Amino acid sequence: HQLAALSERFPGANGSTVNQTLVLDSPVMELPVLGRYRLERELGRGAVGTVYLAADPAIGRQVAIKTLSLLEHYEEREQEAAAQRFMKEAEAVGRLAHPNIVSIHDAGREHDLAYLVMDYVAGESLEAWVQKNNLLPVWEVLDITAQVADGLDYAHGQKVVHRDVKPGNIIYDRDSGAAKITDFGIARILDSKQTRTGTVLGTPSYMSPEQVAGKKISGQSDQFSLGVTLYQLLTGCLPFSGDSVTTMMYQIANGKMLPLRKQRSGLPACVSRLVNRALHKDTASRYANGAEMAVALRKCQLQFRGGRRKSA
Repeated sequence: HQLAALSERFPGANGSTVNQTLVLDSPVMELPVLGRYRLERELGRGAVGTVYLAADPAIGRQVAIKTLSLLEHYEEREQEAAAQRFMKEAEAVGRLAHPNIVSIHDAGREHDLAYLVMDYVAGESLEAWVQKNNLLPVWEVLDITAQVADGLDYAHGQKVVHRDVKPGNIIYDRDSGAAKITDFGIARILDSKQTRTGTVLGTPSYMSPEQVAGKKISGQSDQFSLGVTLYQLLTGCLPFSGDSVTTMMYQIANGKMLPLRKQRSGLPACVSRLVNRALHKDTASRYANGAEMAVALRKCQLQFRGGRRKSA
């Protein structure tokens, strides 16, 4: 069964039609396929699309496939242009090869579904460690953030900006200690000026002031988002809060962040300096690049850690 063939229109309660994608998982039925890839199970769903675990029979390995429903996100007249932009962005992101970036190996389109094929990596997203009762040790947070800064530095050198750095887009494997950035290019593919749903480029809580203002985005914008992620991993809180998206965005652009060491006592001064610099409103006052931020993170880690498995 082709996955696209499982996208049907069903009658809604008020006589309207509802788009719904069914993935049939009966043992008596052949598993759905997308291109040459055989889908095995769903790994997760987000605002953009669904991620599946799949098998690549050509080389006998497991991969992850992220799908984007063109029908759901775009008006009919925009779908062809969106598909072309998807493939162009996938080509740019597919050139990225770095140990801290989830590699993209293939991209395709079947009917109204566009898809990216990427490494299936061990671990889980950092969303697992942003709750106050389940925070990682400080030295470990600094190590993860340094790895992400390394990956961003490399991508920015290739003229690729992520635009949506956040805990949910960073996969961390505690067994190996490896952190990898995922979803490069997704925010750029979903241009809010062209989508049916007005999808926002980036997640508001992690946006930089220039992103909120609709200004030009650069590597420093990703750095700000990584600073928000670092703050949240250290404290279980966001540095800017609001009771609505509009209020949140105003605080990011104009407000002062909640002081880091008031949220979590015992943090060394170097951590506070790191966060303050990454979250500076002025892009020129942030780190020059991801490499400089990574060096600062590792220096702070060495000052603080003492021993590799220190619990603090």
